Amino acid sequence: MMETGLVAAAYVVAGVLFILALGGLSNQEKAKRAIWYGMAGMALAVAATVFGPGAGALWLVAVMVALGGVAGAVVAARVQMTQMPELVAGFHSLVGLAAVFIGLNADLEAGRAARAIAAGTAEQLTAFAAVVAKKTPVELSIMQVEIFLGIFIGAITFTGSVVAYGKLAGRIDGKPTKLPGGHAWNAGAALFCLILGLAYLNGAGIWTMILVALVAGFIGWHLIMGIGGADMPVVVSMLNSYSGWAAAAIGFTLGNDLLIVTGALVGSSGAILSYIMCRAMNRHFVSVILGGFGGTGGPAMAIEGEQIPIDADGVAQLLEDADSIIIVPGYGMAVAQAQGSVSELVRRLRARGKNVRFGIHPVAGRLPGHMNVLLAEAKVPYDIVLDMEEINHDFPNTDVAIVIGSNDIVNPAAQEDPNSPIAGMPVLEVWKARHVIVLKRGQGTGYSGIENPLFYKPNTRMFFGDAKKSLDELLARIS
Repeated sequence: MMETGLVAAAYVVAGVLFILALGGLSNQEKAKRAIWYGMAGMALAVAATVFGPGAGALWLVAVMVALGGVAGAVVAARVQMTQMPELVAGFHSLVGLAAVFIGLNADLEAGRAARAIAAGTAEQLTAFAAVVAKKTPVELSIMQVEIFLGIFIGAITFTGSVVAYGKLAGRIDGKPTKLPGGHAWNAGAALFCLILGLAYLNGAGIWTMILVALVAGFIGWHLIMGIGGADMPVVVSMLNSYSGWAAAAIGFTLGNDLLIVTGALVGSSGAILSYIMCRAMNRHFVSVILGGFGGTGGPAMAIEGEQIPIDADGVAQLLEDADSIIIVPGYGMAVAQAQGSVSELVRRLRARGKNVRFGIHPVAGRLPGHMNVLLAEAKVPYDIVLDMEEINHDFPNTDVAIVIGSNDIVNPAAQEDPNSPIAGMPVLEVWKARHVIVLKRGQGTGYSGIENPLFYKPNTRMFFGDAKKSLDELLARIS
C-alpha cells in the first residue's frame, strides 16, 4: 500500500497531467501528445487510489477494472467516428449514475458509522466510515449538502445524457417535446428536490435522497426532451459540464482532492465551451437549456427559385476553371464517411496549384471539433483548416465553395429572415462565392428541419447523392 504522502504527490502529478491534456487539446498539432498526458494522468490517479490507504477488496477492484477495460476496448473497436457524439453522451450518463450511487453509499456509510459508535464497535468501520465518525455536526451537515448536490446533479446528468444519446443516435425524435405546462414541471420538480434536501438535513432518512434521484432524473429527462436536435452540440457540452460538477461534489463527500480538481476542470471547461458555442449560434445559454430551438414565431420568408442539379462532369469543369476553393464540411460528410475522398480531392487540386482551404463552423456536426477530428483522421493538413472567423471574409474572392452535408451553418436565412429559427446566428457566407456546389442526399431540410434558401440561389448547383459516392465519381474525372 502507498503512504498518504505518496498518494497526495501522485494526485498532484495527475492533476498537472490533466491540465496539460486540456491545454494541449486546444491545438491540433499538440492534441495527440495531450491525449497521452490524459491517459498517463488517469492511470496514475487510478493506481494511487486503488493502492492508497483505506483501500480494500482489491480482488473485486481488479475484476471491475478488467470488466471495464474489456468493455471499453470493445466499444472503442466498434464505434465509428460518426457515432462519437452519442458515445460521449453515453459516457456522461455513466458519470452521472456513478455520482448517484456513490452519494447513496456515502449516506449508508455515515449511518453505519453512527450505529457502530453507538454500539461501541467503531473499530470495525471501513476507512470512509471511520473518517465520517470523526466529523463534527457541522461537518456532517456539510457532507450531507455535498451528498445532495452529487445525487441531484448526477441524476439529471444520467437521464439527460440518455435522452441526448437517443436523439443523436436517431432512436428518439429530435423535435422538442414537453409535457403540458412546460417549464413549470421542471421548476416544481426542482423545488420538490430542495424540500427533500432540507428534510434530509433535518434528520430524514436515505429515502429522501432516493426520491431526489428519481425526481432529478425526471428533470433531466424532461429538460433534454424539450430541446431540439439542432441544439444537441450545446446539450452534449452542457452535460459534460454537469458530469464534472457531479464528480466534484462527490469528491468533496469522499475527501478525494483529485476528484475535486478533475471534476472542476471538466465542469468549468464544459461550461466555457457551451458558452462559446451559444455565442457562435447567437443564442442565449439559458434559452437553449430551457427552451430548445426556438424562433420568433412569425411566418418564414418565402423562398423563390428552384434547385438546379449538376453532375460530376459539371463539377469537374468548375473546379478545373477555379483558382480558389473553400470546402465547408458538415455532419453529412461524417455520415457518408467521405473524409478520405475529400482529402484525396484536396490533394489532387493542390497538386495542380489551386488554393484549397476548409471553413469550419464552431457547431458543425453534432459535437464540438467533430469536423476537425474527421479531417485530421483523413490526413488533411492542419494549416488549411480554418475557423469561421478566419475565412468568412474570403468568400467574395472565392471561385468555388463546396458544401458537403451542411445545412444550418451555411443558411443565409440567418441573415435575411428575421423570423427564421436561426435568425442572427453567425454562418459561413458561402453564397458570396462565385459558384456554390452543395453535396446533399436529397432535397430535404436536414436534421433541424429548417429550409435553406442557399439551395435555390442562382449561383448554387446541387450535386445530389451520397457524399462519398459523389466524390469518388468526381475523383475519376480529376487526375
